Amino acid sequence: MRAFGVDEDQVLSVSGNLIWNDMVGRYSQGLSRLAILMKRVRQGVVRCPCRLRFERLSDSVELLDGNDGFGQYASEIGVSRASDLARAHGVGIVGVRNSNFFGTGAFFVHKAAIGGMIGLVLSNSFPKVAALGGSKAVLGTNPFAFGAPRRNGRSLMFDMSTAGLAGSTIREQIRKGMLLPEGLVIDANGKPTTDPTKAAFGALLPFGGAKGYGLAVLVEILSGVITGAGVSHGVASMYDNFKESGHNGHFLMALDIARWMSLEAYYERLETLIETIKASGPDGQVQLPGENRWRHFDENSGKGIPLEAETRKALRELSDACGICVPWSED
Repeated sequence: MRAFGVDEDQVLSVSGNLIWNDMVGRYSQGLSRLAILMKRVRQGVVRCPCRLRFERLSDSVELLDGNDGFGQYASEIGVSRASDLARAHGVGIVGVRNSNFFGTGAFFVHKAAIGGMIGLVLSNSFPKVAALGGSKAVLGTNPFAFGAPRRNGRSLMFDMSTAGLAGSTIREQIRKGMLLPEGLVIDANGKPTTDPTKAAFGALLPFGGAKGYGLAVLVEILSGVITGAGVSHGVASMYDNFKESGHNGHFLMALDIARWMSLEAYYERLETLIETIKASGPDGQVQLPGENRWRHFDENSGKGIPLEAETRKALRELSDACGICVPWSED
């Protein structure tokens, strides 16, 4: 990233974000994203260096201008600021505009949880999802994430697309030559399809019908409408539009648990809830939100992060382009 001209603050933020996502098994949001991110840097649609600017809206609410830099960077700075506001006022909210794709919401709610906060993180994205009853994409996959701290440091993390599946799943299924589940996507004519190549020219459907649709609209309002960011077709595709910034918006909220009770009392109450949830099924069958991520984290901490051949190839090509040797050899 340094070799491609990315400033140091963004280098540290984005690289940490990508590696963390790989560590917790979200490989589609890890180093596999580096090639497209660097292409956007080369095309000048991600600003380096990036000069963030906060605007105070009230004691506990601020607006962050992302200056067209990396969404991962703006959101990490933003969630840290939201946590500071929460410590001072009980709740802190930072809206972000003039940003780009930010990766996974789980990364940021975990950051808030480390600081003793319950976090809520939303982001809009370029249209890939049809409205309920519609046949054309008008909403993004619009991720919705929340997190809560645990005494053992392994925060609860819930992170979902408000679509029936993530856009990265379509790209992965195209690459693998596999079909999609039924009832999740429509083709360019608005007809149901399981063919991921046709889905790429059609639209995803909201998860759970009206429920996912309503949440997607909520995300668009909070992260796009009120922040002044792009809305619907005003958000640009990171894969197809290399003429302008993504114009993404984010909504980052932190709730200070200490305003409600001591952290120790909170941990006791939360662990009681967790024990009740775990005991509701056969031993080991009931998982907590984020538990699978921590399982991947443990495995990858011991064995290293597995890189698919396509990702290794892309990293090698990036390294060759700037005269850097990759730290591995191919058999």
